[in-house]
Amino acid sequence: MHQFTEQQLEAALKRGISELDLELSDEKIEKLIRYLNLLIKWNKAYNLTAVRDPMEMVTRHLIDSLSVVPYIKGARIIDVGSGPGLPGIPLAICYPQLPVTTLDSNGKKTRFQVQVKSELNLENLTIINDRVENCDFEPFDQVISRAFASLQDMINWTHQLCSEDGVFLAMKGLYPQEELSALPDGYELKICHRLNVPGTEGERHLLVLGRR
Repeated sequence: MHQFTEQQLEAALKRGISELDLELSDEKIEKLIRYLNLLIKWNKAYNLTAVRDPMEMVTRHLIDSLSVVPYIKGARIIDVGSGPGLPGIPLAICYPQLPVTTLDSNGKKTRFQVQVKSELNLENLTIINDRVENCDFEPFDQVISRAFASLQDMINWTHQLCSEDGVFLAMKGLYPQEELSALPDGYELKICHRLNVPGTEGERHLLVLGRR
């Protein structure tokens, strides 16, 4: 595995942010780098992500998560199957006024997120360690997940977390034609955004689903 300097990782992150046409303050970029450093450090001991290479973490985790920033709307969002906090923690960093909840059933991963929250002082972040089917909170405006499950499972498992006029944001690779034809009754694709994720191979799509 390559050894990268912090400057190289920061330069790659800034390049990706600029290719996404995002404008993030130096403070937000610094927090994203601190999150990355914590992920690199903890991953050695706790195996939080299969991606080991720090430069790959920049593109496949940070830039990929940031690619959905323009589509985040509403008063509250929950990231389901968040793992080590992706995309929830980058979104919480980019939108300090937005209450972001992350949900994962893996205790190692949520403990890592709690550490990140504390070190980065992310007061808008709520972390829940539980299985999604056990959760019944006040519904959210947006339910987001990244490679969490099929669209059908995502809606069946998380429908109670989404408000009546809220939407599900499913981050996917290839356009999932078969999954779309198997959507549960009463749900439809509202819009699909083709994501341009700099530095990653293959297609990325953000599917916005909601009640018909």
